[in-house]
Amino acid sequence: MSLTEAQFESLKLAAMDVSGNAWCPYSDFRVGAALLGADGRMFCGCNIENASYGLTICAERNAVAEAVAAGCREFLTLLIYTPTAQPTAPCGACRQVVAEFSPDLEVVSVCDGPDVLRASIRQLLPHSFGPQSLRDNSDSCD
Repeated sequence: MSLTEAQFESLKLAAMDVSGNAWCPYSDFRVGAALLGADGRMFCGCNIENASYGLTICAERNAVAEAVAAGCREFLTLLIYTPTAQPTAPCGACRQVVAEFSPDLEVVSVCDGPDVLRASIRQLLPHSFGPQSLRDNSDSCD
């Protein structure tokens, strides 16, 4: 999917805005994510760190959780904002969670610099594990 300029700007502004709500006392790395559902709704999330680092929730997974809680399970585009000089791609866990719902998702990463990173989730996570993996290997443990 190719975003219109208006969609891109709307997602970017929302991701930048929500990044201000991030709870990141350990890394001071604010991340905002805006997820465009196939139904046209937008869902946002920010990162929430935890002193027990493994319990940290990334902005991207936070946005997916908000969407799923609202009944949206198909996504078109995920826009990620980081206040950095270069765009930052989603972590492996976020790639896997997004691929669960939308293996053809477009990921757009923006930052305070001029560069924009665009890739499909398939490019970022080739050969992902998903529901099809369970069906394809259903009799492999016999």
